[in-house]
Amino acid sequence: MIGDIDDSKAPLLEHLVELRRRLLWCVATLVIAFGVCLTYAKPIFAVLVQPLLAAGQGKLIYTDIFEAFFAEVKVAFFAALMISFPVLATQIWRFVAPGMYAKEKRAFLPFLLMTPFFFGGGAAFAYFVTMPFALHYLLSYQGNIGGVQQEALPGVGNYLTFVTRFLFGFGVAFLLPILLMILERAGVITREQLSKSRRYAIVVVLAISAVLTPPDAVSMLLLAVPLYALYEFAIVAIRVTHWRAARVASSETTDV
Repeated sequence: MIGDIDDSKAPLLEHLVELRRRLLWCVATLVIAFGVCLTYAKPIFAVLVQPLLAAGQGKLIYTDIFEAFFAEVKVAFFAALMISFPVLATQIWRFVAPGMYAKEKRAFLPFLLMTPFFFGGGAAFAYFVTMPFALHYLLSYQGNIGGVQQEALPGVGNYLTFVTRFLFGFGVAFLLPILLMILERAGVITREQLSKSRRYAIVVVLAISAVLTPPDAVSMLLLAVPLYALYEFAIVAIRVTHWRAARVASSETTDV
């Protein structure tokens, strides 16, 4: 068993040197991605404003003289994080993996590979489904109220915060099945516990949705519903995993 583990009995100084090397790779990747994204900040922001345009709002304002500039910087940094995420995750894995047994690597590597797809799926769901719906609802408050015309004039910085919270919040939330499957694989929780904790899961899902989305009930529900569906998906996925493992074990026993 000990032979399965890599040569990780290195002195502390070597581990620190290795950590420094991985961090430098992460920082260099992020800086390069940021430089590229800053060059294309306007086209990237043009993509981010499409849901707002589709909701009928064709104007963004800024009242602070530096607001538009810092908005482009934030857009570039946010896009750089998204682009460099696979490299960052790979560097973290390469630092942690030598201290793991071969069996543990085989168990956790698939989850690491699935992470970008689930995160991207959550961000895509937010961009194409929930953001247009939420914007249509929130902008519907425009109109004549008691003889006074109420008009929405979203600021550049305000809208950017709205978009990034949606994309990042949904992306992180959609990692829930991976987290639950890792915890189950590590023996922290069981499928039976997950099945019996549905009522508590609903409360936790609502709390997570309230934190990760803008402060309105519609946005919270737009995240809470798919998030709870992912909770149920994790239970089904764990059941299927156990079923497949049992089939493999029984076939091996039969062959013997």
